[in-house]
Amino acid sequence: MSKRIVITGASGNVGTALLRRLADDGSDYDIVGIVRRRPPPDDVYRSVHWHEVDLADPGVEIQLLNVFRGAACVVHLAWGFQPTRNRRYLDAVGVNGSAAVLSAAHDAKVPQLLHMSSVGTYAAGCYGEKVDETFSTAGIPSSAYSRAKSAVEHMLDGYERDNPDGVGITRMRPGFILQRDAALGLRRYTLPAYVDPRWVRWLPLLPLDRALSVSVVHADDVADACVTAIEHRALGPFNLAAEPPVGRRDIAKAVRARPIHVPSPVLGLLVEATWRARLQPLDRGWLDMAFSLPLLATERARDVLGWSPRWSSEAALADLVDGFLHTWGTQSPVLRARSCVEAISRDLYEGPLTVRRVP
Repeated sequence: MSKRIVITGASGNVGTALLRRLADDGSDYDIVGIVRRRPPPDDVYRSVHWHEVDLADPGVEIQLLNVFRGAACVVHLAWGFQPTRNRRYLDAVGVNGSAAVLSAAHDAKVPQLLHMSSVGTYAAGCYGEKVDETFSTAGIPSSAYSRAKSAVEHMLDGYERDNPDGVGITRMRPGFILQRDAALGLRRYTLPAYVDPRWVRWLPLLPLDRALSVSVVHADDVADACVTAIEHRALGPFNLAAEPPVGRRDIAKAVRARPIHVPSPVLGLLVEATWRARLQPLDRGWLDMAFSLPLLATERARDVLGWSPRWSSEAALADLVDGFLHTWGTQSPVLRARSCVEAISRDLYEGPLTVRRVP
């Protein structure tokens, strides 16, 4: 059996954790990475065969087909979080790119496709309650991210229905994925260029709705689940989340700030107004998800994969905050450290993060 694994988005948050997991495991996999920007050949990126491909490009399916031939598994991690003001491009990466990956995997006769879905694929209606993998994947209508994740899940449903002997599909549905290596990448997606992530240590107050309750998971635990699913060719959907769910007090404790209650509708108006005024890069859909999505029941991952998270939710959150405080990252173009000066310069000369294609 082939030991060749192709990973889209291999230099990002989960991709870096997966490469680290495979390296630590001493596996003899032949790993191929598909990225927009090739990382330097250091650390976990050293032994990967890289291909520079933008999933939003016309005709990308042909490029992918040539890379996928002979692979035992394609792990599809690539996704767009920015630019939030260019949703046509985000859909081209997320929805159209996923369709191209699936089509190329089918034509290349790849035995298994592992698609990184998300808690964001689930519908509202059970906030603060745990749901299993049979819950509605209708998404949150006000969130572009959630709508796209839901659209891809429905596309996969259609493929499995029409191709019972086609590519075997594994779907990972993790909570919000945290790790220190991704801190600076997440900072670029969520904070204005002029905000230094180290300033979080001086945050006096944390204005959040006291009802906040979200599922999170450490990237290393997501990588563990992926490797097990690949090795055992475990198909179907798997919720992945650490315990306990994260609330407002947990975040306040992690950043050493005093929590104050601000109703989520008020926060939503503030986020929407500041996004429209181009003061920060996060649109309201992300806040709507945080206060609409259900929690994740993980019994199927535990029973089928023998999966148990090594990181508690508190430890995963602390790891991320530590990455902010110490400007932790990797040499990947997606995760590397950038100064406020560099970030502001890029906004000025290449266009704002919420508009340009490359963050």
